[in-house]
Amino acid sequence: MKYLVIIILIMSLVSAPLFAAVGCDLNDPDRDVKRLFPDSTGYKTLYVTIAEKGGDALLRRVEERLGDKFKGLFETADVPYTMYQIFKGKDIIGYIHGVNQKGQYGGVQVVLALDIEGNIRAFYFQKLTNQYAKLLLDREFGKQFIGLNLKDFNDYDVVTGQAKAGSRMAAIKNPAPKAEEDFRAALRAAKKNLILCDEFLLGNKYLK
Repeated sequence: MKYLVIIILIMSLVSAPLFAAVGCDLNDPDRDVKRLFPDSTGYKTLYVTIAEKGGDALLRRVEERLGDKFKGLFETADVPYTMYQIFKGKDIIGYIHGVNQKGQYGGVQVVLALDIEGNIRAFYFQKLTNQYAKLLLDREFGKQFIGLNLKDFNDYDVVTGQAKAGSRMAAIKNPAPKAEEDFRAALRAAKKNLILCDEFLLGNKYLK
């Protein structure tokens, strides 16, 4: 009995990380930073959580800004967000941040590169599993996000997938209509990403 208890304890410790909050790190930070910011000279990695920075009150504010409730393994208050401040010399020239989002066939990872004002310089998927992934991974799809910021995403309803007529968000075209769920997951992830960057990096520049 004594050994059985010990085995059970060991198994519980080994399996515990499977249920832990899941963050999104860059696959190769040195390579990715240089690719997204060719004139950069270095970067600093920041690790933050909603739980540490504001707890339930901050979580409610982020949900309100998103227009949807956080849910599932990818969206708990203790999810560790890895954010990269990009430097040229001593000056910050931008940021990179990726988030996890539930997709049709599993987790989707959306990475944004932002300038210091919070405008999108680059959008790409670090992870996407879908039979139509090739269409969503095409550079032309990602280019549609360049120049957008959180003010533009305020016009986008992540629950209905609707954007205000005539807005820049309404102009974003889905190149894979049969992958509508992952298309909408990508837009939700991008809005969530921008909100978190605003909260943790930009001093709530875009908070209404």
